[in-house]
Amino acid sequence: MSSATLTAKCQLTLPKDVREELKLGPGDRVTFVRREDGGYLLVPARRSISELRGMVRPQRKGLSLADMDAAIATAASEQ
Repeated sequence: MSSATLTAKCQLTLPKDVREELKLGPGDRVTFVRREDGGYLLVPARRSISELRGMVRPQRKGLSLADMDAAIATAASEQ
């Protein structure tokens, strides 16, 4: 397992084995993706956003049509 230390200027140098495995070089960008458990994934920014699909689960479910109809009916009856 590789590790790195944050410098006094809050900079981080990725270990050589990590850079090589991710095929990162000078000037490459990385993205930090927050996971549901509070941890982070380091992802090379050159990846397509579609490749990130499924890494982070949505925080809430969408409403069904029945739920929306009920909310509209409730709001209308309050007026």
